[in-house]
Amino acid sequence: MCPDKDDLDEEIRGHLAISIKERIERGEDPSSARLAALREFGNVTLTRDSMRGVWLPRWFDAAEALGRDIRFALRALLRAKGLAATVVVTLALGIGANAAIFSVVRNVLLRPLVNRDEDRLIYIRQSAPGIGAENTTFSVPEIDDLKSRVTTISAFGDFSTVDFAMAGLGGEPRMVKAGVVGGSFFDVMGLRPVLGRLINAQDDGPNAAGAAVLTHRFWTTSLNSDPTVIGKTIRLGPRTATVVGVLEPSVPYPAATEIIANVVTSPHHLGATMVTNRTHRMTELFGRLAPGASVEGARAELTSVHAALMREHPDSYSTRGNVQLRVRTLRDQIASPARTILLLLLAAAAVVFVIACSNVANLILARSVRREGELAVRAALGAGSGALRRTLLAESLVLCGAGAVLGVVLARPFVALVSGYAARFSVRALEVSVDASVLWVGAGLAMAAAVLLAYVPRLPSPHAPAGLGLATGGVRITPGTNRRLRVFATTQIAFSFVLLAGAGTLLATLVALQTARTGYDMRQVLTFNIPAAVTGFGDPKAIAFYQETTRRISRLPGVERVAVGSFVPWRDAGSMGPGFQFTVEGYTPADGEEDLRGRMRMVGPRFFAVLGVPVLAGRDFTEGDRRGKEPVTIVSQSVAQRLFANGDAVNRHLTWTDPVFSIYGKPIPSRIVGVVADVDDENVVPGPALTIYQPAYQSGVAGRLFVRAAGDPYALVPAVTRVVREIAADQPVERAATLEDVRAEVLSPERVNAFVFSGFAGIALLIAVVGVAGVLAFSVSARTREFGVRLAIGSAPRHLLAGVLSEGVRIAAIGIAAGAAGGYVLALVAARFFATVELPGALPVIGATAVLIGAAVVASLMPAARASRVDVLQALRSE
Repeated sequence: MCPDKDDLDEEIRGHLAISIKERIERGEDPSSARLAALREFGNVTLTRDSMRGVWLPRWFDAAEALGRDIRFALRALLRAKGLAATVVVTLALGIGANAAIFSVVRNVLLRPLVNRDEDRLIYIRQSAPGIGAENTTFSVPEIDDLKSRVTTISAFGDFSTVDFAMAGLGGEPRMVKAGVVGGSFFDVMGLRPVLGRLINAQDDGPNAAGAAVLTHRFWTTSLNSDPTVIGKTIRLGPRTATVVGVLEPSVPYPAATEIIANVVTSPHHLGATMVTNRTHRMTELFGRLAPGASVEGARAELTSVHAALMREHPDSYSTRGNVQLRVRTLRDQIASPARTILLLLLAAAAVVFVIACSNVANLILARSVRREGELAVRAALGAGSGALRRTLLAESLVLCGAGAVLGVVLARPFVALVSGYAARFSVRALEVSVDASVLWVGAGLAMAAAVLLAYVPRLPSPHAPAGLGLATGGVRITPGTNRRLRVFATTQIAFSFVLLAGAGTLLATLVALQTARTGYDMRQVLTFNIPAAVTGFGDPKAIAFYQETTRRISRLPGVERVAVGSFVPWRDAGSMGPGFQFTVEGYTPADGEEDLRGRMRMVGPRFFAVLGVPVLAGRDFTEGDRRGKEPVTIVSQSVAQRLFANGDAVNRHLTWTDPVFSIYGKPIPSRIVGVVADVDDENVVPGPALTIYQPAYQSGVAGRLFVRAAGDPYALVPAVTRVVREIAADQPVERAATLEDVRAEVLSPERVNAFVFSGFAGIALLIAVVGVAGVLAFSVSARTREFGVRLAIGSAPRHLLAGVLSEGVRIAAIGIAAGAAGGYVLALVAARFFATVELPGALPVIGATAVLIGAAVVASLMPAARASRVDVLQALRSE
């Protein structure tokens, strides 16, 4: 153990006391003895320091020296508050953004799931990319075949997403997104309850009692973690279920469900269509690997078995669909939708950090030039390069440490913002919270920046003739320093160009989406979800409910028209899959051509009038188009033109030929009574859509209400809700919104994309402008005598002004060229890993160039004006 300072001083005093005593005993007087002992011992301070060097480790001296340097740096920076504040805030933005985004990336992409042995848990997806179906899910017969033939999977878990009308947990009836699962699901998923139990094999079968498990998020947010909920009876649609448990906090996949119930709660799951129809697909499939099996082995076996099933049942699989099977671990499946966007955000944050470091490097470099005299004096007095570099490192540590602290503080709101954004792509982002990763990422970035900034300045040489630089009071910039200043400024411009061009691309996309013509008259149209889960599905009671609802609402003051339908444009996109196959009388497909696929929509009378869709030929549906009457249909203009050269489809008969309808027996043709204009209710930017409209009063299927208002649409919401509840007290009435707001909501991901990346670009642009202005201001300061001489010999001030402005524009132009070249190479590299990478169009590139050139001119104005107003006599006298 090393002695402390007091022990060392006591040792020295003891040694001197012994020497003095010996001299006194030899006859010397005490005063002379003390002086002689001190002369013999030597310098006490130097001896103490030498002994400490022997007793204490070498690193202790280095740490003590660094501590002194840090204290000196603090005093020095307090005298340069403006520079210190600029550096700290700039670094805080870069560090905070990177720490926050890395925290989200770590939680979404890297953190293990809570599921037991999650590396053994796989997700199996069936898709048909040829017809645009990324996830066709599975049918019960397909799942049964896989269970009976696959050996690398020890158990399968099935999950169907269903919307239930729920009542019984207090409050008004409401729709909940629920999962319907078999008894093996939770065991396969490796999940546990925090309260009660989970659904198991005893809950399977048509005779089992209804059982429901609440998700942890629903239990805590909607029920305030009420422990008495276990055992309560709830109604899910037409069936009842008992709440048997609460699930532990976990990733809600494949859907953000609130309740998970057993199969018996869904009458549809017990029907023949679900149980026997191979093409009725609505079930997600999970599996747990058998002992000794690998993901690759399971993938190979599942692919082989799936190919055999397709050969055995060719009518159940579309040839044009290119049906495929994909197998991956559950964690990869959950994270994959967010991987690209999070990596892009991380790259954008890294670019901001590079720009911030480049800007700070410029400021530090300029400060070091002004301190050359101080550093030269220290070097002349014997300070080595290590000591000088340590001084610069101490200053960098103080600045970067303060920036890291402020960055970590900023990271908290950044995490909330980024996780909310990422939740649109992966449900795992809902779990993200600020954790220790923010601290160590911030500390790591601060250390990296401190070391980088400490080695940016050039150290003075004590042997150079002009080393001290004390003869003049002016600032001297060496060619090397000048190059580094411009390199850092050019780097900021280059990276800013990449971010601005990317943000410009997103903004151009957003503008194109917002200005696209939809084909609907969206003004004053209010939409509601009124699902038939309570009133019945496809039965006479549902038809009577919809007819009475539209009749009463049409009498309300402020209502112009009202109609029912099955599909809210854009909001319900994807809910009906890729469409269904059909054929029309008089059309003969080419050899080998499959029947066309069309979107099926159920609509009531006046639907087209309410939404402003013109009827081009024939008629609209009427109240008389109901069950027991002639089956009729209306088609979109694209259907008529695709099938018949003259577009004359009225009075021809259309038949659904898709295998999914085989369970209903021989298909019944329906007469085409009208042709309407094309509208694309799936895509915000419309394209040709083959749409077939069926009368809601013949099918008994609707679930959506459309009201055209004479005044403020939202003022009708209470009255419409009251009317619906008077007809059916337990009927949910939800998601009231105008069609314009529905479209705005669908566009919100694009809007957030543009906002987030524009934010990064804006921060980068601001930092770059400060960097260019700083470089030019410092350059003007260093060239004051030169400008004075030029003015003295007759140069016009405007020439100096133009010269500094052109210097700023030249820095920006070089940076833009470097950014364009670097961005192009980066896009080529990224395209190898991401299929959706596209180069920006001409407009975003031109816009980014114009913004940066304009910003460079603005940044150059103050230094240029200062150069043009140099006082000649003062400039010459300063030297």
